[in-house]
Amino acid sequence: MDVVVTGIGLVSALGDLEQTWRRLSIKPGICLQQPFPELAPRPLALVGSSPSALLSLVRQVAIAALQDAALEPPLADCGIVVGSSRGQQAQWEKLARSRQNGIENWLETLHNAAAIATAHQVGAVGSVLSPMAACATGLWAIAQAFELIQTGQCERVIAGAVEAPITPLTLAGFTQVGALARTGAYPFDRYREGLALGEGGAVMVMETAEAAKRRSANIYGRILGFGLTADGHHVSAPDPDGRVGAIAIKQCLERSRLTPEAIGYVHAHGTATQLNDRNEAQLIQRIFPEGVPVSSTKGATGHTLGASGALGLAFCLMALKHQTLPPCVGLSNPEFDLDFVTESRRAAIQNTLCLSFGFGGQNAAIALGC
Repeated sequence: MDVVVTGIGLVSALGDLEQTWRRLSIKPGICLQQPFPELAPRPLALVGSSPSALLSLVRQVAIAALQDAALEPPLADCGIVVGSSRGQQAQWEKLARSRQNGIENWLETLHNAAAIATAHQVGAVGSVLSPMAACATGLWAIAQAFELIQTGQCERVIAGAVEAPITPLTLAGFTQVGALARTGAYPFDRYREGLALGEGGAVMVMETAEAAKRRSANIYGRILGFGLTADGHHVSAPDPDGRVGAIAIKQCLERSRLTPEAIGYVHAHGTATQLNDRNEAQLIQRIFPEGVPVSSTKGATGHTLGASGALGLAFCLMALKHQTLPPCVGLSNPEFDLDFVTESRRAAIQNTLCLSFGFGGQNAAIALGC
């Protein structure tokens, strides 16, 4: 059963879907910010002038996805799979600082708040799932939605991830492990400094090809297959041999009935941290010895943590639509021998691969086709 994407809702520091796609190669959405006086300024990618609220971003992407797919709520039989690695952490931090005894509307502070809010927005009363797999959350959500449709549980699913991670605790935590950049994000660069946190999210309207055809819907592309593994090597560091990450990619290609040579573009996780970029580059070299165009867009959007895979998938779909590969923003001095896309590049591509890797050894890959 073919599963297609008929709508995309996206928000980033660069704007909505079309604005972000257009601005990727113009100017990064990252700039030096100090949203919390007690913490030093850091390069951040904020959607607005101050840190956003999670549910505000959720509503924005859900409405945009429905409009893009030419659908109107209520959609009672629509499945919902929307995840977030941080969830309502900002709300809990505020509660902790205020030392309130009671919590008003406490259900809206639970980790599944993004999924529940989307279900309310859509009017859905069917399956509602809220996965969390660290920075692989977005791809994990898309994979779960794919399975709901493939197994006949749903004909249509809204899936993706949203993140509002600019909080004092998040910034302090990443600072403590030495992962935050000082001036900007430079994926795969010899002089990369670390990640720049970003806000945003993306959700897709996914449905059977038959359902899309019945309503003459616009189709961005097909979800061909996925691979999900967990190596459990370390709480934050990736497994240096990359064996289990390679299994996720190989599973994805096998399930998609693709060879490595059939992939025309890889959207890398590319966080601009020392360990991730080195391990991911070695992994791509291992799976694609003949070479493949590669880029990471986190140098423009910042690292949106659990939502990053969903944004990457949206960019893969836009690459298929426009036959244009997005640039690896911030890359000036490549450390690795890969075919990096340093400027927007026209290319005749039929299939793309999106990768995500998260703390705890989470590995995710999804293949898409025209």
